[in-house]
Amino acid sequence: MATPGVLILRGPGTNCDNEAAFAFEKAGAVVTKHHINRIREAPRLLHQHEILLLPGGFSYGDDVAAGKILAVQLEHFLADTIREFRDQDKLILGICNGFQTLLKSGLILPPDEDGPLATLAHNTSGRFEDRWVRLLATPGRSVFLRGMSTLEAPVAHGEGKLVCRKEWILQGLAQAGQAVLHYVGPNGEPPEYPHNPNGSQGDIAGLGDSTGRVLGLMPHPERNVLPTHHPRWTRDGLKDAGDGFTIFKNAVEYFN
Repeated sequence: MATPGVLILRGPGTNCDNEAAFAFEKAGAVVTKHHINRIREAPRLLHQHEILLLPGGFSYGDDVAAGKILAVQLEHFLADTIREFRDQDKLILGICNGFQTLLKSGLILPPDEDGPLATLAHNTSGRFEDRWVRLLATPGRSVFLRGMSTLEAPVAHGEGKLVCRKEWILQGLAQAGQAVLHYVGPNGEPPEYPHNPNGSQGDIAGLGDSTGRVLGLMPHPERNVLPTHHPRWTRDGLKDAGDGFTIFKNAVEYFN
């Protein structure tokens, strides 16, 4: 399949869908945007695509918790459809609010008999964090991160602190290769605030599921697609593309 189709799932408060669409179109995909209510009415629309993207923003105003209302809708109305989609060797990407939704709906880490294994809580700083960060990538099985070792991208969130229910869960994520993105300092050293902008346990910035076909991350790779997106491009020189573009390119090339 030369031209995979991407479905971008919108909802009230979503505001990063256009940037994500641009990134995927630049990578060679065909993009369609649908409101969550449309997919609830016609779940078959999802199966007409190869990639599902949950973009950033503030779905439903984060009125209960970031991404929670959209997560409840996915869990109660579309869980079987989305799991079938994933199991057909297709891809799912959640960015920022999309990551919050994927994690809270159990699509990255299925809950056990005691409930969710992890969540994304309020930043340790107690405020919204909007800054560029540096990430270390350990791709493992992740389709999206193939060939990547580092990534620079901006964060923009108030609830990005990954918190695991128990210490053994955090250790298990590392051992299973699902903790695929970590915040690091400017020279790759262990980060302190603000280089870990939210206080996330284990400095985790992104998680993959056990298949490698689902990825959620708090930073915004769609905001570092063009070389001129980076704030230091006039000092450091132009790259062929922004770091984040590789994530979208990898997803498209997976179907080639």
